[in-house]
Amino acid sequence: MSPQEPSPQNPSPRTPSPQGPPQAPQPGAGGVPVMPAAPVAEHRMNGAPGLLMLALCVVAVVVGVVLLGAGGAAVAAGVVLLVAGVVCLRGLTTVAPGQARVVQLLGRYRGTLRNPGLTWVNPFTTRRTVSTRIRNLETEATKVNDAEGNPIEIAAVVVWQVEDTAKAVFAVDDYLRFVAIQSETAVRHIANSFPYDAREPGERSLRDSGEEITALLAQEISTRVAAAGVRVVESRLTRLSYAPEIAQVMLQRQQAGAVVAARRRIVEGAVGMVELALDRLSERQVVELDEERKATMVSNLMVVLCGERGTQPVVNTGSLYQ
Repeated sequence: MSPQEPSPQNPSPRTPSPQGPPQAPQPGAGGVPVMPAAPVAEHRMNGAPGLLMLALCVVAVVVGVVLLGAGGAAVAAGVVLLVAGVVCLRGLTTVAPGQARVVQLLGRYRGTLRNPGLTWVNPFTTRRTVSTRIRNLETEATKVNDAEGNPIEIAAVVVWQVEDTAKAVFAVDDYLRFVAIQSETAVRHIANSFPYDAREPGERSLRDSGEEITALLAQEISTRVAAAGVRVVESRLTRLSYAPEIAQVMLQRQQAGAVVAARRRIVEGAVGMVELALDRLSERQVVELDEERKATMVSNLMVVLCGERGTQPVVNTGSLYQ
């Protein structure tokens, strides 16, 4: 290999590596898309002391006015001081608690002011106010289908806060609308992923697995809005019900399921009581029962224990076999 030929391990820097067009975001785990990386990330900036700069600007303006009244060669200096003082006053920036100022100069992000108070920055910069307070977002009651295709109505409340002001300003067009739409999308996706009621023991459902569903909802919303520099504090389902057109039918189904479950427990208890009665009679030798008598006794006890109404005793004056 000649010295002029680049080795495979050290390619020539003059040969650009082939790059294809930017790819669309691919779905991540659970069907949640992987958002593209933000173009910038927040970094703090500290301006000059605001009160000191305010005093200097006022002095410059006052001296400029005095020089303008003096006349002669001092007029030019007065004009310069007056213009400089007025321009520098535009650099005074007030930052309130719970707010931040994103500073941009000639299209480039310069930093974020977060310290409350009066600060002075370059007067030719643009400063955009971003609220860093904790906010509530309540999604509208939305009609969707659960995992079994049943129409349900669902709504949620999301508590969120801007964590990275640079991403909130430069990564998305409108971070308020972005958070609202992504939260509603996450609520719909969670509703489509689980049934309203659990069919089998241990199965996750929207109604029975409240804490787990809430954790999954918060995780999915956090993943979706992270590109906008937003942190999700908490999310909760505020409304969960069947759609009106099937609510009555589903209520009857729930009632039937409750009746079946109650009957099952009654039968299990009755069988246990019958077994206990037969065992006690046999242990204490109160009476000797053959198989037919045992069957009759079991039948009578099951009727007494499982019946919904009070039983009417029938006195047999003859023999059991007559």
